[in-house]
Amino acid sequence: MGIKQLKSVTPGSRFASRSDFSELTTRSPEKKLTTALRKTGGRNNTGRITIRRRGGGHKRRYRIIDFKRDKYNIPGKVMTVEYDPNRSANISLIQYADGEKRYILSPVGLNINDSILSGESVPLKTGNSLPLKAIPAGMFVHNIELVPKKGGQMVRSAGVSAQVMAHDAGMCTLKLPSNEIRMVRDGCYATIGQVGNRIHEQIVSGKAGRSRWLGRRPKVRGVAMNPVDHPMGGGEGKSSGGRHPTTPWGKPTKGYKTRKKNKKSDSMIIKRRTK
Repeated sequence: MGIKQLKSVTPGSRFASRSDFSELTTRSPEKKLTTALRKTGGRNNTGRITIRRRGGGHKRRYRIIDFKRDKYNIPGKVMTVEYDPNRSANISLIQYADGEKRYILSPVGLNINDSILSGESVPLKTGNSLPLKAIPAGMFVHNIELVPKKGGQMVRSAGVSAQVMAHDAGMCTLKLPSNEIRMVRDGCYATIGQVGNRIHEQIVSGKAGRSRWLGRRPKVRGVAMNPVDHPMGGGEGKSSGGRHPTTPWGKPTKGYKTRKKNKKSDSMIIKRRTK
């Protein structure tokens, strides 16, 4: 899949780039594997905004993705490679030998009519899903489970992959895309290969309107607001705050730890992504 540069005929297209979508094989999804996706506009069940800067955006249907890959030892054939508006990665429609169809994340190198398999003793081939104990050190994987049988929770964005580092005492050591090194139980499943659509990071939006299509509303700086709206607002002339950066509710925005303690998985982290 390549990048298409637009002609600079308007200010919005001067630096904009698009994917050429050459990898995709169909424009419409499998209707039975989609469900309605209702917009919230960032509001909760009482109608109050709990997530700011969210609203509008193009209408979407959610594609039901098979993160569990629990069709063990039943071969599946790749039918399509499709765009998914709900994620950065592309998806592939798989038709299994028993007739069932499912969507999976489309890895690099998986093409139409290729065969995939899931199980404990399947070949080490792109798109196949195996428990980590069956994957040798040095291989790259994605869609990794944290809890066996729960489904993949890590390494699912476009172009990412994790590397298997070592196996020891029922645990597998992984190097994640963030450079975090952590241990995961050997019985957790992962998919061989790198997630596709690697050019996603290189695409330049080019205009604010494209963010609105994605449901992202404008962000206003706190120092541009009035004192009633933000602790850093107000002042004569163009003032720059006069205090350490804070949220609209007075909490520090730099260096203030907000992560909850007693995370069960903390003991599994060998090296954090941050120093």
